[in-house]
Amino acid sequence: MTNPNRAARIAGLLYLAVVLTGMFSLAYVPGQLFVKGDPAKTFANLTAHETLFRLSMASSAICYTAFALLPLALYQLLKPVDEFVAKVMVVLAILSVPISLLNLQSKYAVADLIGLAKSPSLTTATDFPAQARLYLDHYDNGILIATLFWGLWLLQFGYLVFRSGFLPKLLGVLLMLGCLGYVVNFLGFTLAADYSSWGVSAYFGLLPSAGELGICLWLLLAGVSAKARGTAAAG
Repeated sequence: MTNPNRAARIAGLLYLAVVLTGMFSLAYVPGQLFVKGDPAKTFANLTAHETLFRLSMASSAICYTAFALLPLALYQLLKPVDEFVAKVMVVLAILSVPISLLNLQSKYAVADLIGLAKSPSLTTATDFPAQARLYLDHYDNGILIATLFWGLWLLQFGYLVFRSGFLPKLLGVLLMLGCLGYVVNFLGFTLAADYSSWGVSAYFGLLPSAGELGICLWLLLAGVSAKARGTAAAG
């Protein structure tokens, strides 16, 4: 029989890895290197700080690998609540992983451009900043597609947490609201070319943070007792 507290701790550690590597690659590094509306300055930053950019690529790979394992650990913890919903949760989460990993090719293409720009044998004039900007835009589009699944799995996850009886119902509600945030932004950016100018995407983008950080810390620090889980499952 699976030790529920062990499963909770493993899930918490995996979630922490996802959060930390995701924040580094999706928030910190872009904030340091990317200059909105200025491809030339962005490419200059990427060239000057190539190691940091490559670290973000490695961090993304670690993030997606941990995210592939996370729902499997959560499944062991939550399948007594509703095994079918737990299986749907796993499928929706894991579907995002190949999308995210293949999407990294765009960043590898940018790294290749950086290498070409530094090559002393280059004799033809090439607009590297514009090409790099195009690849980075492609990367952002790939991330947008992945967010649909990042949102949908949270609906199942939040439902299971809410129904569990051994995890806080509030965290279940926050996780389901996180689904709403991801899906609304996915639809907004997909359907409206000027969605970013509406000023709402940042607010919807914050919705997943509360639930995901909360459940990560709860699993890691509080865990789950076998007695509480057994009582809830029996009920």
